[in-house]
Amino acid sequence: MIQIKKRNLVIVIVIAAMLGSMLTFAGITFISGQNVRISKEDYSTYKTIMNRYAKVEALYETLNKYYYKDLDEDKLIEGMCYGLFEGTDDPYTNYMSKEEYENLMIKTTGKLEGIGVTVGANTDGYIVVVSTVKGSPAEKGGIKSGDLIVAVDDVTYKGSQLDLAVANMRGKAGSKVKVTYLRKGKSIEVNLTRASIKLDSVFSETLDNNIGYIYINSFETDTADDFKKELHGLEVKGVDGVVIDLRDNGGGVVESGIQVADLLLDEGVLAYTQGKSQEKTYMNTKEGKTSLPYVLLINGGTASTSEIVAAGIKDNKGGKIVGTTSFGKGVIQSMAPLKEGDAIKITVAQYFSPKGSVIQGIGVKPDYEVELPEDSTADIQLNKAVELLTEK
Repeated sequence: MIQIKKRNLVIVIVIAAMLGSMLTFAGITFISGQNVRISKEDYSTYKTIMNRYAKVEALYETLNKYYYKDLDEDKLIEGMCYGLFEGTDDPYTNYMSKEEYENLMIKTTGKLEGIGVTVGANTDGYIVVVSTVKGSPAEKGGIKSGDLIVAVDDVTYKGSQLDLAVANMRGKAGSKVKVTYLRKGKSIEVNLTRASIKLDSVFSETLDNNIGYIYINSFETDTADDFKKELHGLEVKGVDGVVIDLRDNGGGVVESGIQVADLLLDEGVLAYTQGKSQEKTYMNTKEGKTSLPYVLLINGGTASTSEIVAAGIKDNKGGKIVGTTSFGKGVIQSMAPLKEGDAIKITVAQYFSPKGSVIQGIGVKPDYEVELPEDSTADIQLNKAVELLTEK
């Protein structure tokens, strides 16, 4: 990758503009009495640069001339960088200043401490709560799936600043943080005390009617091993079927998701990825699935890796799916630090179901659409799953 220092970017554009007055249709000009021939390739490059940047340079000069105060050139160029990435209309593709990138790296490495919330970005440009960790400060503070986080410690964030908002919600256990969110248009502020977040990603029990139940909270490094152990335990008990609950599972390690799906599907394609500069890459499962019939539970908090698993199970007809349409997060990002300490994050590919269905922005639709009313004391989605496993 060729890198040009920010402070030189405007100079390059100005030089291109100066060259414009010297070129002729024949590609020949005279500079200081010398005959200089411009190749067609160079002329084509010049035209591309002019088409791309001439308006920006004109706006820069106008702003610099008429704005009532002196302007910081570096800040103007930094603003151009932000705007360039926001023009993708993709909240997961961002430019970060040096300070923002350093803050992100500091607060997203090390121990998992914060408020215990999984978030994404919606099409309206908001940061949306996908799920909360059980027993976490966020759950205890009343934050729920579907809430829109608009500020952290009175600093406003939008969807394109998702990583920065997450970094600032994280912090040392015992420290305080104020989160402002919207629910049904109403603004709510809550003061939370950060904590160490413990993720017991797999839980199981035996329900009535001899039906097993496994809840997967998130896909962590050890999730597949834990799931395998719990599934085997239910097989040994001789249950008649199992409900696998992926509701409010915000995703996690993709490889763990593949390994879990490997226990639920025979040999085949679970999903594949593809991007403009990336060929199809397949994620496959092997022979050896459980003999137990199963039903999968999903909802609007089911996102990312858990959607990949759900989409693969649906297309491969592994088990029925009950609940509501999943969140719709199915893209892959690549982050790269730049020479001057700033950084960029770009969506480079997206996930597809085995049959080619898009996950991003659409989600996975269940086989049985069952809404769960907020004031309901009964888990009617779980009840439907049990019904499907016990019907004759």
